[in-house]
Amino acid sequence: MTPRPTPLPLYQPPVQTSWTDLGKLAWAGSLLFLAVALLLLLLGQTPAWRALIGTLAINFLAIMIEALPFMLIGSLAGGLIEVFVPVAWVERVVRQHRIRAVFLAGAMGLLLPVCECAIVPVIRRLLGKGVPLAAALSFLLAGPIVNGIVAVSTAIAYSYDWMVPAIRLGCGYGIAVVIGLVVGRWFNRESGLLPEWGRALPSGCGHEGCGHTHATTRRVRLRHALEHARDDFFGVGPFLVVGAFIAALVRSVVPMDIFSHLLATPWQAILIMMAMAILLNLCSEADAFIAASFRGILPGSAQMAFMVLGPMFDIKLLLMYLTVFRKRLIVTLAVAVPVVVFLAMLALQTVWPEVL
Repeated sequence: MTPRPTPLPLYQPPVQTSWTDLGKLAWAGSLLFLAVALLLLLLGQTPAWRALIGTLAINFLAIMIEALPFMLIGSLAGGLIEVFVPVAWVERVVRQHRIRAVFLAGAMGLLLPVCECAIVPVIRRLLGKGVPLAAALSFLLAGPIVNGIVAVSTAIAYSYDWMVPAIRLGCGYGIAVVIGLVVGRWFNRESGLLPEWGRALPSGCGHEGCGHTHATTRRVRLRHALEHARDDFFGVGPFLVVGAFIAALVRSVVPMDIFSHLLATPWQAILIMMAMAILLNLCSEADAFIAASFRGILPGSAQMAFMVLGPMFDIKLLLMYLTVFRKRLIVTLAVAVPVVVFLAMLALQTVWPEVL
């Protein structure tokens, strides 16, 4: 009898890490953000600050109300895919033709709409099934951008201008395929992956009470999918809040004429937005609403750089990469991805300056 395809792993509680310097820094940043928010709330009670704080609150709530539903949808989709979607059919396609696999993997997000918050567990499963490193990198970079949820959220953020998500998905796909092909020639599974990720993964869940994967009931698996979604949502939610707050603060406090010189020097605006994308750690289902808040202020190529680079490389992804890839490959990605995105956005600005 032919064995049933093995689904992706069921829910496992997040590993509790030690109280490291990074953890202390995260707590300090959270407390600082809460202190600033409380200060602004108190200032909003005074007549001199009331108008400014009111504008800030309106901008912040507008971004959050638009973005939260898509982050929730993305988290639910990631949880369902994590538990229910088998990877045997992916393995059969991508292991037969390695070059074609890179192109196919770049578009696989259209069938597996996973944001960057949940992409690494899926990549782990694919690598454990023997998927070539180049194809895995292509899906890793393109998957959080080239999917339907991101296309819809981007269109809504830009007032249903469907040209914007088309350009975003096209740029994400092209950059991911190029990096997958090039980096895949420099590294293989042995030189690019940590040893534990190159071996075949067990089919069991390992989660207490799950038993064997095939014997798990549909109801239990659905519960695990929702638990995955919960962890993703609350894990990434704080980054969205901080990102929305910074965008709203810029819109409310900084005079718009300060950015006028950036319209004449798009390369500076591109670099600024790329830096913001790396630091803010936003979810790909919600970052378009942050980028759209700079519409009319920064060049379209800079907004597109924010939406393309963030899902491919940011701080939280860098930390997750450390658990899968060797340091040499991480350094290569840390250099190659921003450089290729920057060059692509410069080309976009040259060919199509009025892109947004």
